[in-house]
Parts: sequence; C-alpha cells; structure tokens
Amino acid sequence: MPLSPDMSSEDGAVTPDVVAVPRNEGNRPNLIGLPREALRTAMIEAGASERQSKMRANQVWRWLYQRGVSEWEAMTDLAKPFRAALAEKFELQRPEIVERQLSADGTRKYLLRISGGHEVETVYIPEEDRGTLCISSQVGCTLSCTFCHTGTQKLVRNLTAAEIVGQVLVARDDLGEWPQPGQRPQDIHESGKRLLSNVVLMGMGEPLYNFDGVRDAMKIVMDGEGVSLSRRRITLSTSGVVPAMARAGEEIGCLLAISLHATTDELRDVLVPINKRWNLESLLQACRDYPRLSNAERITFEYVMLKGVNDADADAKRLVKLIQGVPAKINLIPFNPWPGAPYECSDWDRIEAFAEIVNRAGYASPIRTPRGRDILAACGQLKSASERARREKVAL
Repeated sequence: MPLSPDMSSEDGAVTPDVVAVPRNEGNRPNLIGLPREALRTAMIEAGASERQSKMRANQVWRWLYQRGVSEWEAMTDLAKPFRAALAEKFELQRPEIVERQLSADGTRKYLLRISGGHEVETVYIPEEDRGTLCISSQVGCTLSCTFCHTGTQKLVRNLTAAEIVGQVLVARDDLGEWPQPGQRPQDIHESGKRLLSNVVLMGMGEPLYNFDGVRDAMKIVMDGEGVSLSRRRITLSTSGVVPAMARAGEEIGCLLAISLHATTDELRDVLVPINKRWNLESLLQACRDYPRLSNAERITFEYVMLKGVNDADADAKRLVKLIQGVPAKINLIPFNPWPGAPYECSDWDRIEAFAEIVNRAGYASPIRTPRGRDILAACGQLKSASERARREKVAL
C-alpha cells in the first residue's frame, strides 16, 4: 500500500499517496529509464551471454542517449536476431507530444502524453548563453502552494524514470540536437553551443516526493556516455522535503534550489503548506548541511513577489537574516498570473527596492525575466488541462 501524506518512509521523508504505475500499455518493460545494471540484466533476458551483456548494454545505452534513436532497426551494430529478440521482449516508450506551443519570446511548451493517458507539461527556455529545459516529476502536485497554478491540480501519480528522462529526449528531438549521420556525439557536447545545456526540476510536482525516479533519470542525463550534462547544470527545486535533501546531494549531486517565498512561519504556512511539517528553522539547517555546499555551488532561494503579501522592506531584511551563513543567491520571481489567481505581482519599483536590500547585504538577487507568459509556460503557471477535463468528465 502506498504511503499517505501523513505516513513516512524509512528515511523519514514523507511520500504522497500515488496510484501504482502500470507496467506498460503493451505489457512489456520499457528499456528507457533503466539504470545500467538493470539494462545489462535485460540484455541477458534477450539472449546475450553473461560475458556479452555489458557490451550489449553499452551499445543500447549509447543508441538511446547519445544518438536518440527510438527504433530497434536503427541499432545497426546489433545483430538482426538480437534486435528482434529485444523488440519481442521490450519497448522503447517515450512521451508523445500532444501539443507544442511557441511563445513570442521563443519559449516552447510541450504537452506530453505518458502511460495511462495522463499528460504533463515541459518547458524549454532559450537564452543567449544557455538553453534550459524545465521538466516535471509528477502528474499534478500534492503541495497545494497557493500562488502556484500546478498546486491547484490534485496529485495523480509519480512519473517513472523513463517519463522523466523521456522529456529530455523528446525536447532534443524537437530541437534537432542529436548527432547526424557521420557526426560524433562529442561534436555537440564539446561545441559549447548546446541548445539544451541545462535541466531544472521545476515543473509539475515535488521532485523529492519522487526521489528514486528523479535520481535514476538524472543519472542517465549526467552519464558521460549518455546525454552528458554536468551535475552542475542540473538544478533540483524543492519546497522543503527536509529529510530527503541531504540524500539528494549525496546520490544525485546536483545543485539545489529552495522554493522559499516567505520569511516567517506564519506566512509560509499559508503560501507553502509543507512548512507546517518542516518549518523554516529545520529547512535552513538542512540547507547548511547540504553536501557540496560552497561559494562555487551555492543554494538558490526562489522568492515569488506577491503584492502586499511578502514584498515589504521588512521581508527583505528578514530574508537576509534568515539565510545568513548559507552560500546563496536569491532569485526574485515576479508573480506570473493565471486564471483565478488570488494574488497580484508586486510593482516593479517595489521588486527593485527589495532586490537592493538583498544586494547590499552581499547576496546576488537577480530578478527573473518572465518567459512564456503568453502560453502559460512561466514559473508557477503549469497545469495539465487534460487532467482537469478528465475530472470534469468523471463528475458528469
């Protein structure tokens, strides 16, 4: 039985109540998303000898994550009978693009269909010096943060590792960023002009409530023989699942972002209700204890600017005092409106005044430029319309 939101796993992290994921619609295991050892076992199941299994797993791994192939026939260095055996026993199932929206600022939002007919959203944000993919870790969310559109959608289930890394594969398909025939994967990796150069786990869901799926997917993304992104180009954003934070640093090693948004427990209990379980004191202590924390690998504190709610000078001064001693930067996020939102964005001069107080205290406090607002792709705006329609149909 899955744990309810009030039940804890062995490591003390709360695990939300989720629906079990079906094996696959075709009832065959999906090779995408498997850790290397599991992939090696799959090669043996398909008929490879124990001695050959590691080599075969490495070949398949490179085809999937260096070349981006999605058909067995494309794996030309595997014998045809072995390819046929793989096709009989396993699937190469990736999310399907249902809708692709392009913002006036170049941001792309993908509505992706996954196993069970559920849908999630993924956003690609092009910038002059990087291309960032914002990926989801759950269908819906259990946190109910009052300023976040995703938080108004109930949790359906965790994404599998295949569905998480699949978002990266599909985005690279759309960007045309796989090696062409005759081109080496290293030519893309070493060019310094990768279109998809960064990944942020800031889409739908709380990544640390889906720890195993996120960890396994990110290890594939970081693998030097796979997508080959540095761990320092991956940022995991959490609302404060304190018991799992150190584990994320140890087992994933990525950069950490904290969805903070308030400087008192009283206000954060309202804006980010998980604070009722792990308050600011315990959250900030977990930040100070985060593995690899240094001036070179600072924690990012995300702070959405809500007019008349958390944007006063007093809030800025409390924020500086709260994070004292933590190598950090503060991302100030202008609130991105969505239909029925109970908040307004702070005035621009108020945001700048807030930033000035934080800057004077010695912390970088960039004001995030809203991207993709016109297609509801900006921070806090993601919500799968299909899940709303599903519930409305059931209600009828």
